[in-house]
Amino acid sequence: MRDPLVVDLGYGAMPHTTLELADRLASIQPGLSVIGIEIDPARVASAQASASDRVSFIRGGFEIPLPGNRTANVIRAFNVLRQYDESEVANIWARVQTRLSSDGVLLDGTCDEIGRVATWVSLGASGPESFTIALRLAELEFPSIAAERLVKALIHRNVEGEAIHRFLEDLDRHWTFSAPLQVYSPSQRWIATVRAMKESGWPVQGTAAAWRLGEITVDWDAVAPRR
Repeated sequence: MRDPLVVDLGYGAMPHTTLELADRLASIQPGLSVIGIEIDPARVASAQASASDRVSFIRGGFEIPLPGNRTANVIRAFNVLRQYDESEVANIWARVQTRLSSDGVLLDGTCDEIGRVATWVSLGASGPESFTIALRLAELEFPSIAAERLVKALIHRNVEGEAIHRFLEDLDRHWTFSAPLQVYSPSQRWIATVRAMKESGWPVQGTAAAWRLGEITVDWDAVAPRR
């Protein structure tokens, strides 16, 4: 990939997430650039002190006003859409997707303050593709704690009759059945849980290498809201 560009949309009062993202990605893609975008001009002005050759900050919103009208390979928008109505999500997704490269990815996610509970939707240029839950497994009681941090498109759909509700119920059930494996490690228990979800018919993606990190990813259509 030549000159990849990653956007951290809505980085907040301080640019910590943008800087951390740049540091982590640099280890696997040294030539990438990261741009933090915020709507508040004061936040952008403050972040400029942390700018570098590969990290910059600009003012903007869902229009993603990239220099030279470039498109992005990745746009991360965490804890951004939660302040909008569910009815606005589809239009926001569609607007941001126009700023992706042909093989680009939009990550619309929500997480807790320290990143131990997170969910996100991965979208390509043509629409949502997958849904992920990521949890810190140490001291995890039930995976359904993710209900508190569901993305805006799903958080009001965790009710009887909706797929996401059944998904979280099944996840808790298999987590409970896998409890004997806790003596080996929480990750072994989680791997067994995710494997059981897959065997029961959920379209689980990935392999144990990703599952052991506390993640489960399924096709978006499996949990998408009923119309």
